Amino acid sequence: MFKNNNKIIKLEDMVQSGMHFGHFTSEWNPRMKPFIYGERYGRHILDLVQTYYLLNDLLGFLEKSAAQGKKFLFVGTKKQAAPLIEKTAIACNSYYVNQRWLGGMLTNWKTIQQSLQQLQSFRKAEESGEWDLLKKKEIAKKKRQKLRLEKNLAGLENMKKLPDVVIIIGQSEELNAVKECRQLGITTVTLLDSNCDPYLADWYIPANDDSAATVKFLLSNFQDAILSGEKINNENQQLLNVKQNIKKSSRIKSKKT
Repeated sequence: MFKNNNKIIKLEDMVQSGMHFGHFTSEWNPRMKPFIYGERYGRHILDLVQTYYLLNDLLGFLEKSAAQGKKFLFVGTKKQAAPLIEKTAIACNSYYVNQRWLGGMLTNWKTIQQSLQQLQSFRKAEESGEWDLLKKKEIAKKKRQKLRLEKNLAGLENMKKLPDVVIIIGQSEELNAVKECRQLGITTVTLLDSNCDPYLADWYIPANDDSAATVKFLLSNFQDAILSGEKINNENQQLLNVKQNIKKSSRIKSKKT
């Protein structure tokens, strides 16, 4: 349970965001049956009571993970989710992919790191005026390469190693990311609409992943939990530093005596 949440999560707010609306009944995944309350006008309705309890458990997990110093990667390339993914990840010192998942982004991380190094090299060359010595066609080519790298990798620039937890918005659109996480044993957190597969997620929230209001509501709570955990981690690190300084000071005094 997320203990440090100042906001009280209310079922009525979840309903207002449209979190309970699933896909057409013909599009459902039978594995989602336990999380479906019923159907209305040909669409499945998700059981928000279950979602409520699962969300609270998940927030506790996110807070605990952040308190342990674990790193998060947010993934969501849907049009309605992309800007929210970027904003949330930046706000809680995390990484993100919100344009396109490149094959091997995690399983071939060394190659991605090389691309990130190339992006840094392009920036340095452009800023130093090195490109000014090139022909116009060559400059245009390098700028296109730089823009492409920025578009696809901007959210990974500060990521030095593989993330500990990957938060996925839109499972059906991000199956390549899901598969790579499973292959590497990276913990996943996934929003599950009625057409999704809970068997492919470690932690999940049954929710309407097509609703911008729902995605915003959930990401806001994820952000609060992660920031709370980071605060705990920082406090623990400060306390550890104080203890180490005291020990160091004691050793110096004992040597003098």
